[in-house]
Amino acid sequence: MEDFQEQEYEFLRRLEEERIGRRTLVKRGLAAGAGLTVLSLSPAALAARKQALADPPIAGRLVKLSDMVKEAKKEGTLNAIALPRDWANYGEMMDTFTKKYGIKITDDNPDGSSAQENQAIRSLKGDSRAPDAVDVGVSFAIAGANEGLYAKYFPTTYKTIPRAMKDTRGFWMGDYWGAISIGYNQGLVSNPPKTWKDLLKPEYKGKVALNGSPLTSNSAVSGVIAAALGNGGSASNVQPGIDFFAQLKKVGNFIPVQTTPQTVASGQTPISIDWDYNNFAYVKGFPSARWGVSIPSDGVYGGYYAQAVNATAPHPWTAPLWQEFLYSDQGQVIWLKGAAHPARFNDLAARKVIPAAVTKALPAAAIYSKVQFASIGQQTKAKALIATQWPTAVGA
Repeated sequence: MEDFQEQEYEFLRRLEEERIGRRTLVKRGLAAGAGLTVLSLSPAALAARKQALADPPIAGRLVKLSDMVKEAKKEGTLNAIALPRDWANYGEMMDTFTKKYGIKITDDNPDGSSAQENQAIRSLKGDSRAPDAVDVGVSFAIAGANEGLYAKYFPTTYKTIPRAMKDTRGFWMGDYWGAISIGYNQGLVSNPPKTWKDLLKPEYKGKVALNGSPLTSNSAVSGVIAAALGNGGSASNVQPGIDFFAQLKKVGNFIPVQTTPQTVASGQTPISIDWDYNNFAYVKGFPSARWGVSIPSDGVYGGYYAQAVNATAPHPWTAPLWQEFLYSDQGQVIWLKGAAHPARFNDLAARKVIPAAVTKALPAAAIYSKVQFASIGQQTKAKALIATQWPTAVGA
């Protein structure tokens, strides 16, 4: 780990040196200079620091947070996209950010998919309405980084994000994870399903839905992977998951109406396969639906989402400030309050900064004891197979 940290620091140092174009300042310690007073800097250092502030930062430790806040307040707006207020507690997250910094947030297409988020970066390039940052599934993050859609950014707390949850080049970082669960309306489902195989029972005819389409939605792709685990497959072999949904459709249980908060509230979605934090949010958000949640015992799949900054963000200072907030202790706890496991959970727990009331409200840890995760390669392979097989086996 120490070797990795040294390599990361050296990479940041070289990158900043190239961007500023002043080798002298780098040698004097730009990385440490963020904590120095202006009076301690030489004229050359002052000039270089001024140049650094003329362009958005690539790493929080290379620019004082107060400078970042000042520049972001001048921009005054953060363009978010596809952030439902009841998804992972994003409502509180956005409200707290606005209250803390006085920066308004526009949230375009709140129920949008990961594919639509990347598409918005492409189609709105150079437009003031383009998203400043995105929250996408890992396979979509990899594709977006490879396409050049994202900018490098390393938040101040970067080193406390598990290495397995981040692109070490700085293009994206995992932000929170959850487990695929089965949510159900207790007023419409008298005998709640507890396993994947349960969902094939005749009593659930016309009642089972996915959150999105696996052709465009990471949550739906994850639902297919989870179904594979529960039907003899694995993270490396998701064909059984595709076959399961084909069978679910054949017996009439799978419905084409994709889950949204509105369909849950209205009763259009009696059973929803979705992330646990979404289903737990419905329990609180829609008491009239009498929503219940179970983690299928025959296939527990966990997956995380990733943050990325738009390479051509219309608010290039506010975008990294948003990242700093999300990966701060305050932001991470807000996600945890929404039953989403934040990327820096282990660091928070080790330093004992998680409020007792938040810990007490979390689901029992035992239900996640069998959780399995897929590697980046496995996710990419699964997404490709689903894209090929799903349209003919199940449909759009």
